[in-house]
Formats: sequence, structure tokens, C-alpha cells
Amino acid sequence: MKTAEIAQRFLTYFEKNGHTIVPSASLVTDDPALLFTVAGMVPFIPYLSGDVPAPYARAADNQKCIRTNDIEEVGKTPRHGTFFQMLGNWSFGDYFKEGAIRYAWELLTTSEADGGLGFDPKDLWVTVYEDDDEAHDLWRRLTDLPEERIQRLGKDTNYWSTGLPGPAGPCSEIFFDRGPEYGIDGGPATDDDRYVEIWNLVFMQYEITNVQSKYDFDIVGELPAKNIDTGMGLERIAFIKQGVDNMYETDQVRPVLDRAVALSGRTYGADHEDDVRFRVVADHVRSSLMLMADGVTPANDGRGYILRRLMRRAIRSMRLLGVEGPTFAELFAASRDAMKDAYPEVEADYARISQYALAEEATFLRTLAAGESILDDSLVQTKAAGGTTIPGSEAFLLHDTYGFPIDLTLEIAEEAGLTVDRAAFDTLMQEQRARAKADAKSRKRQLADTSVYRDFRAAGETVFTGYTDLETESSVLGILVDGVSVDRAAAGQIAEVILAETALYAESGGQVADKGVIVGPGYELDVIDVQKPVAGLISHTVEVTTGEVAVGLRATTIVDAANRRAARQAHSATHLVHAALRDTLGKSATQAGSLNRAGYMRFDFTWGQSLSDATKSEIEEIANNAVRDNLEVTTRVLPLDEARSLGAMALFGEKYGDTVRMVDIGGPWSRELCAGTHVSTSAEIGLINLVGESSVGASNRRVEALVGLDAFRSLAAERAIVSQLTSTLKTPRDQLPARIAELTASLKAAEKKIASFEAKALGDRIPALVAAATPVGAQLVVAESVGTAASADDVRSLALQVRERLGSQAGVVALGAEIGGRPVVIVATNEAARAGGAKAGALAKAAATALGGGGGGRDDVAQGGGTDASALPSALDAVKDALRA
Repeated sequence: MKTAEIAQRFLTYFEKNGHTIVPSASLVTDDPALLFTVAGMVPFIPYLSGDVPAPYARAADNQKCIRTNDIEEVGKTPRHGTFFQMLGNWSFGDYFKEGAIRYAWELLTTSEADGGLGFDPKDLWVTVYEDDDEAHDLWRRLTDLPEERIQRLGKDTNYWSTGLPGPAGPCSEIFFDRGPEYGIDGGPATDDDRYVEIWNLVFMQYEITNVQSKYDFDIVGELPAKNIDTGMGLERIAFIKQGVDNMYETDQVRPVLDRAVALSGRTYGADHEDDVRFRVVADHVRSSLMLMADGVTPANDGRGYILRRLMRRAIRSMRLLGVEGPTFAELFAASRDAMKDAYPEVEADYARISQYALAEEATFLRTLAAGESILDDSLVQTKAAGGTTIPGSEAFLLHDTYGFPIDLTLEIAEEAGLTVDRAAFDTLMQEQRARAKADAKSRKRQLADTSVYRDFRAAGETVFTGYTDLETESSVLGILVDGVSVDRAAAGQIAEVILAETALYAESGGQVADKGVIVGPGYELDVIDVQKPVAGLISHTVEVTTGEVAVGLRATTIVDAANRRAARQAHSATHLVHAALRDTLGKSATQAGSLNRAGYMRFDFTWGQSLSDATKSEIEEIANNAVRDNLEVTTRVLPLDEARSLGAMALFGEKYGDTVRMVDIGGPWSRELCAGTHVSTSAEIGLINLVGESSVGASNRRVEALVGLDAFRSLAAERAIVSQLTSTLKTPRDQLPARIAELTASLKAAEKKIASFEAKALGDRIPALVAAATPVGAQLVVAESVGTAASADDVRSLALQVRERLGSQAGVVALGAEIGGRPVVIVATNEAARAGGAKAGALAKAAATALGGGGGGRDDVAQGGGTDASALPSALDAVKDALRA
């Protein structure tokens, strides 16, 4: 049974049983505590927590997920994958334990001919929470499972919570017994790979508080509405129903594995380590494909870093399989073909996906070459010093800074007859993970708890009237001060105010929040910010400037009209620039983020190289021509599928409802899904002036523009500068570039002559410096300050020349200079001095300590620096003291 068929059987079954079928959300979640959709429940969290009323009583879905916390297990177990699909059925205050158990058992054990999954009941085991007698009794009553195949387990496996105050409850898991050839008897309680968990039924029935850990908390009581959250791992069902040993050999993953085998020339199944690497490649390539299909691009932080790590682990694994050249062209194509039936977007958007995949592979292959060069230097130095171990800090530097994998470091070191201080490396890695974990935990605590808004959201959605009105009368539904609900707030306090209706725009879709005031009987509030803390609810952060605001009072929101007008201009300008980019660069230049505020717009887009001046001018001209043409701006609210069929562009990762707002500028030329505020015709924008274009990662570019009056002011300022230059240089405007180039060339020539004179002046000092050499211990030492120098390179050249003049006797040269107001000491040692133990790097560090800075380098030449130029004499004395020690 193919993977796609299993998913369809699941959805068809639950649709027949009254469930709304919900499309998969993006892998990019809008939950601020998460980078990705890591579990099937993530899109439903607002409904499960009660923060937002569920739009349906029961639902079912096939949710795509990414999880990398156990990435090291990929390839080693039959079930660990970084990308996986979670089939789920959900009840929001509708059916509970009995319904969940009945549905699960019926679908699993109904024959394939009758639309079920065709599992033999004798192969299934069930676990329940140790104190959940109700679930135990239901399994006995509703199924023919014998008592010995229903096991009671503790909180660590059979109790669900988020680790935060809120909903929690026991769960019941269904396992498939693969048979005695896969492990020991004893059921799931043995935690043996023989028993594969295929379905988890979570019974959310309690409210918990005082959470110390995921398993240490206080139960406050039962939830007013009990929910069901179930998750069936699609890949796990697939490898069982397809009769293979693991998820990597299923129909959606195996084609990539087979391609990797063909490229490597090795045999799958012949060597355990090779098999793990083949599975890693298959898993990571698929995960990367799906992430890029949802708009993620490689980067050095955030989501892009996770993607980059997956891709580089795949490249590393292919390298360890003996393939040193590029492979992504074939591997990604194999994954596309395997996934396109279930996810047509991977084929439709493959040109863009493959562009980034191939660019990332080429970059990392260069990184590997550079890392090997750095590692080679370390190997040579270690051997030259008589060592046998590469320091863990150097291995960590290669890994953390250059992305050079530790296992390649180990392999290369072993080939050179050396080892790596793995314990020190692991310690540094653990410290890094601890920092990242602490940061994530802190972010989760700060951002994840939205329960304070639950009662307000239960009263209904906030009505936004700002598309047509700049003033709206409403009433105060709630007030929060320091995150606590209160009934009033007085002058001088900062508070959040919840209203039934508002004309003030809440920050979203790249457009910043409106400015304005809220007034009512006896009070006035200055609006600081407007946000949507939960879907459908608008919260105003305000400062009470006059009087006292209280729940129940009338309130009028008044938008700052001039600020809104400029924000509308900027947002519409963003749409025009987006359309102009696609006209100029092609459809692969897709939006990756934006920011619109009064007078300014910023637009990020997927593109792998900088834009030429000619291209930027063309984009600017196309956008301003659209302004000149006074194109009509229209908005429509329509079903999402209809908008997409009309070609409306959506932002990757943005969460859309069943109905959406579509903004057209000039008809289909610029057609986007957008909830922002816009001008009525494009001429109202006034002017668009592109002022910047830059990189925001290896795969994204950013253009910035001033809009409207701000654009005019910028151009007027530039005109004034040009006028001043024409007057000062007595040169016509059209000849300014040539005149400035001529002056620049003259200046560079003069600087070159000055540098030559300075270098000659330093060179003339060589005889005097050599004559100043004095014995210090067993070495002949020159330790002198040469005053001010143009560059450290000049001082280094001088030190090397003085060293040569000292001849074969053990010699050390330490020259101090002031460069740009900062002190520098260059230390050079000859071969005889080094043989006697004088190392330039150590001596430079001693000098740098006296200068209040740092230093180091090779044994033959090194540099130290600091901040205190007056300490140069002390630094040179420190070099002598170190030689005497």
C-alpha cells in the first residue's frame, strides 16, 4: 500500500465520520516559541488550549512536520526521520475517549477491501496511563484485545503536557508487534524496537499549574471542554504495510536512497555504517526539499540554519560514502519525483528549489576544501611540535565557524596518524547546546502563554473597521496590566486594551501598527502598539495620558491619518516593487519577507546574487511607471482556492484561512493575498526611490526604498549635494563622475608615493636597529619602538629584514609602532632562537598583555596589539622579561 493511499484512506474514513478535512499547515509555523511545525498538534494549539474557539467540532488532517532534536538517531533506528507526516483526528469538546478508541480500532482493523488498513488484531498492543482505568476498561469493552496486551505505563510515556501551565491529560498508545525476529517478548513496556508505536491517542481532560517539569505539576481540575488529539505516524504505517524494515525503504524515501547507492558504487545492506549514511542522505534530502518548498532557504541562523545543517549532513554522508563531487542535482530530482504526487508544489517550484540546493552544495564543497586546508596546517603544526592530538578547541572552531564536520576531522586526523581531543570537543558542543536550549526555553516561557486572552477571544473576533474608517466607536472589553487582567487603568500606566471594534491596524503582513489615540468619557489613551496576540483578537498597548479607563466604558479609536496615508503608500509600493522584480528577474524571485512603515518599504526576496545597477534602475523604473499609470487598486474577499486559481501570490509560511483578501494593482499584474491597507490608485503612492540592495543570507536579497514625500526629500537632498559638488569642483553636472574619478586616482597615487617614502624611511633605520641589538639570555635581541607607521605590514617587513641582518646567531626582533592611534608589536625569531625555545607567538602574547589586548601567531613571526599606545615601552620590556624567564 503506497504512502499516499494510506493517507487518503485515513482522511476518507474520518470524513465519512463527520470530520472536517483540514489541509496541512506550512512547515513554517507562526508560533513564536517554535521554528517549525514539530508535531501534528501545532496548528491546532489555539483551539486545544481554548485561546481561540475551534471553527469545527471535529477535524482530521495529514500534517507535514519537521523535527531535528533527535537528528543523531536518523538512519540508526527504523522510525526516526526529520521530515514526517502525522495523520490526526481531533475533537474539540465533542467525542472523547470512547469515540477516539472506537475510531482508531475500527480503521486499523477493518480490512483493506472495506477501506481500512487491514491490521490483524493479534499484532497490536495498547498502553494506557497507569491510573487511567477508564481508558483501560474501554479498550477491553470496545475491542477483543486480551488483558495481557493492554499495558499500564507511567507519566514518562503515557501522560501528555506541553511543559507549560494549561491543558494536559493521559494518553493511550497503539503498537504494532513486528515479531520475535525483531526483538524480545514483553510488549511495549520493554521499550524494544520490536514494538513500533503507530498511533497515540491523547485525552486532554485536565488543567495543570505549578509546572516544574513535563512530569512534575499540579492538576487544578478538569477542563470545561475535553479534547481529543491523536497522531498516527504515516511513515511508520507505510513501512509496516509495505513490508520493509524501516521508513527509509518506503516508496517516498527509497528512490533517493537508491540514487545515492548508484552514485557511490557501494551496496546497500553490505555494511552497517554505510547503510546509516545512505539513510541519512535519503532522509535529509527529502526534508530539505520539503522545507524549501515551504519557502525556507539556507542561512546561518534560525530556520535557514536547520535547513543548511540538513543539507550539509547529506553532503558529508555522501563524502563518507566516497563521493566527493556534487550529487544534489540527481538526489533532489529523485526526491521530487517521489513526493510530487502527494505535494505537487515540489514539482511546480522545483526550478527555485534546485537553484538553492545546487548553490548550497557548491558553497559547502568549497567550505570543505577550505576546512581541509586549515586542518592540514593544524596537522603540520601538531606534528612539528611533537604532538599526537589535535586540540578539541581547533576541531570545534572548524565545526562551529567553518561548518567542517567533526567526523571528517576525525577521519583526516586518523589518516595522518593523529587523534582529536574528542572529550574537549564534546564539552564545547555541550556548552553550545546548553546555551541554545536555555535561550529556547526562555523564549518559550516569554512567548508561549496566551491563556490570558482566552476569555476575551471567546467573546468573538475583534472587528477591524480601518479599511473604510479612521474613527470607530466601540466599548472596552478588557484591560491587562503587566499581563494580568484588571478592571481599570489610571493615568501614567501602560496597559493593553481589548475593544470589540477598532479602526487601528494591528501589525501583520509586514505592515507596522497604526499610530493614534483612543478616547472615551473622561480619559485619553496614546496608542503605543497594536498586535494580534491570538488569531482573531486585536490588543492595543497604550499609555493612559488622561483620566482612568475601565472595562465597559465607551471607546473611540482615532487613527493618525497622515501616518496611515504614508503607510498605505509604502505597502502598495511594496506590491509594485514585487511585481517589478518578477518582471525583471523572473518568477523565481519570490517574496521572503517585508516591512512597510510610513515613508519606507523593505522587501526580501529569494535570489542568489547581487543586482547590477542596471537591474536596480530597471526595477525602479517599472515600479514608478506603474505609479504614473494611475492603476486601480482593488480588494476582494474570496475563498483561498479561488484566489490561488486566479494566480494570487501568497507569502511562504503565512497562515491563511478558508477565505482571504486579495489585492490587485492593475489587475493580474500585481495580485497578492494581503490583509494590509492600501491606496485607491497607484498614483497616490507618489514616488518610489530605491536606496539600497543587500544580502540577507546566501539565498536572499533585500531592496529598500523610500516612498512618497520621504522619497522626494531624499532626491532633493541628493540634488543639493550634486549642486554643491558642481560649485566646489567648478565642473558641470554631467562631468562630475569623470572629475571625481580623476581626483580619486590622483589621491591614490599620492598615497602610494607617501607610503613608498614611509617604507624607505623605515628601511633606512635597519642599520641603527641592528646596531641596537643587545644580549638577553642566550639571544641577541632588538626591542625598539619605531614610532608611527602606516600599516602593520610595513612593521612586519622591517622586523623580518632586521632579523635577517642578525645572521645565524639566535636572534629575536620585537618592534613596536603606533598605527592609527593603536599600538602594535611585531615579534620575529630566527631558527636558532626557536631551537632555544623562543617562540614568536608566546612573546607577542606577553607584549599584548602589557598593551591591554591580545596577540599570537606562528613560532617564527607573530603580532600583538592593544589599546594603550603609551604602554609600548612596557610591552617591549615584557618581551625581554619573557626571554629571561
